[in-house]
Amino acid sequence: MSETVDSAKRAESTEPAPVISVRNLWKVFGPRGHRIPGDQELAGLSGAELTKRTGCTAAVRDVSFDVRQGEVFVVMGLSGSGKSTLVRCLTRLIEPTSGVLEIDGQDVLGMDKKRLRELRRTRAAMVFQNFGLLPHRTVLDNIAYGLEIQGMGKAERRTRAAEMVEKVGLTGLGNRRPVELSGGQQQRVGLARALAVDPEVLLFDEPFSALDPLIRRDMQEEVIRLHREEGRTMVFITHDLSEALRLGDRIALMRGGEIVQCGTPEEIVASPANDYVRDFVRDVPREQVISVGRAMRPAGKGEAGTGVSLAPDTVVAEAVEAVARSGAHARVVEAGRTLGIVDEHQLLSVVAGLDGFGNGSPRGNEGERPEEEEVAPV
Repeated sequence: MSETVDSAKRAESTEPAPVISVRNLWKVFGPRGHRIPGDQELAGLSGAELTKRTGCTAAVRDVSFDVRQGEVFVVMGLSGSGKSTLVRCLTRLIEPTSGVLEIDGQDVLGMDKKRLRELRRTRAAMVFQNFGLLPHRTVLDNIAYGLEIQGMGKAERRTRAAEMVEKVGLTGLGNRRPVELSGGQQQRVGLARALAVDPEVLLFDEPFSALDPLIRRDMQEEVIRLHREEGRTMVFITHDLSEALRLGDRIALMRGGEIVQCGTPEEIVASPANDYVRDFVRDVPREQVISVGRAMRPAGKGEAGTGVSLAPDTVVAEAVEAVARSGAHARVVEAGRTLGIVDEHQLLSVVAGLDGFGNGSPRGNEGERPEEEEVAPV
């Protein structure tokens, strides 16, 4: 297997190489699952047909994507869509069936056990939904556990753990046991434990889905704050669209093991790739996601020099307030140049879903899908 993906193309590009690169990744559960990806007829079957004919389940089907340095890349979908299987494949907690998987240009599928342990311990830390805290250890010792495995001395690792206690908002709780903490506090310990090893990539597998809504929102804020402060690359798995829109720089929406659309939150809400995505986002308040850069029209005669100015990434909800206050149109301005105009008509069209922003008529649900196979952390 090649050590790099599309290396010739990258050499010609000015963009930095992605931190994570996935190409044509498959994970097939079942007897002789390895034969499915290479068989064009079988690979083209629907999930139900594949299971009926072969006894196999394709949890991840021919998935390709890149994760850029410092990006929050969200993978979302309903239960059984393959998202949790996919994130576990990234560090081979679940072994992929076929494909190309690289982190920093290194072939993850070709790693021996020693290099794979090093990857999991130091470069790609995972935060799980079930916390996985050691009940007999204090908060500090739980946070320091990964550093202990790495062989760091006790004094040094406890100092590092104490820093993480402060970072995730657990000041004064370092000597408590997990049973003495709330669910949100326990998840902060799990987050601190992952951060303590200073990984290049943080992988979150639905970490907040068991928390009540208020604590969940607090933890989302914590992730946003940490990302803003550190710029760490993150892959975040969720079934919650509002969480995906709130956290993600880009979102990959999965269905039946495949990625049906990948793009920014604005791209997915404003331009759904198909009816399935359109149905997914139909209840999203578009004015909170779509920017004036997408909603603007060309400036008419005399308009470029008048009206309040807005940055292209200003969301429509904010622009509505600005236009209402001024009673006139607003200019979309970047680097001192007027790119276009938004007025009451453009803004209300976005809110109403008109002029290309509509989500169309909803489609019915397509039934429950089987839960994804879970594995214990390695």
